[in-house]
Amino acid sequence: MSGSALGIGLVGTGFMGRAHAIALRSVGGVFDEVTPPRLIHVVDADAERASTAAASMGFARHGDDWRALLDDPDVDAVSLCTPNHLHHEMALAALAAGKHVWCEKPLAHTADEAAELAAAATASGRAHLVGFNYAVNPLLSLAREIIQSGELGEPVSFSGRYLEDYMADPQVPWSWRCERSLAGSGALADLGCHLLHLMDWLLGPVSEVMGALSTVVSHRRDPASGARRAVENEDIASAHCRLASGVPAVIETSRVASGYKCGLAFDLSCSRGALRFDQERMNELQVYESAAGRGREGFRRILAGPAHPDYAAFNPAAGHGLGYNDLKVIEARNFLRAATNGTRAWPDFNDGLRVQRVMDAIERSAGEARWVRVHQD
Repeated sequence: MSGSALGIGLVGTGFMGRAHAIALRSVGGVFDEVTPPRLIHVVDADAERASTAAASMGFARHGDDWRALLDDPDVDAVSLCTPNHLHHEMALAALAAGKHVWCEKPLAHTADEAAELAAAATASGRAHLVGFNYAVNPLLSLAREIIQSGELGEPVSFSGRYLEDYMADPQVPWSWRCERSLAGSGALADLGCHLLHLMDWLLGPVSEVMGALSTVVSHRRDPASGARRAVENEDIASAHCRLASGVPAVIETSRVASGYKCGLAFDLSCSRGALRFDQERMNELQVYESAAGRGREGFRRILAGPAHPDYAAFNPAAGHGLGYNDLKVIEARNFLRAATNGTRAWPDFNDGLRVQRVMDAIERSAGEARWVRVHQD
């Protein structure tokens, strides 16, 4: 392994690969606590795309063979930004090769695959992180602090949703996201995993679910052949959940919700107040305190600022705001710090496993039309 400046290998050069590259190039300038990594090797299934990405993203080497990247002695840590079905094989191989692994969500196709990855990651002693970037928002750290402090009393109920419209138009063509063997579930795996992770982090694990799945557009045009191909997974997923704490929750996720671009949001009712959050207004947290008194009722807006964790590293002034890529920079810091110091990264593969178990239970519940227990260690 190299010295303190870790050598990075990136697999996948699409939207998420670019987001990882931006974060890795920026993290050392934002957070003094980590040494800027060295961008060593980038791989894509298309060699020309890999070459273009190496030039634009600043990687020293490129290719179309991910196993060659794992054999590269200058690569200490691997960033996996590939379609879902490749996560399990690639992450296992990277851990076996002694690499630290930053894997995009969802961690795997099934709970069994995720359990294998979590066990291998723990046994490896390497840093491992799953890309649940929304949860690293400084205001969500504040929300968790408020919940755990008890200042709003006990949680009473949770309502969460993650709505987007990237497949709302029936003319959107068929893609790998529509094929079960490549994507796994649909809206649940792509979007719902973020919501389930956020709920788990704020309120603790889910014990039981009653799920429902719906495919709105049953066939889409294959851009390669022009033929109509079946959509093999759901456009909408919802579930009633019972948390281990006893708190009831309702969740909904959709990739066909017209007008929503990044509609990850929740409402949490507590015995002495409430919290509201919406990712499309990610620099605001709404807080209601029952103790405000008669005539003073209503939600109060808190703007993100340097008093909240990690914000000050980007900006010394409140209200100026962070963006999506800034959350990826925080995520990169979490990963590199853990890899360098031998500490736990967060969110890690164990977080990914808990989320996968809930998703599996929701799918099983939808298929069997009954409440299903979520396996917990």
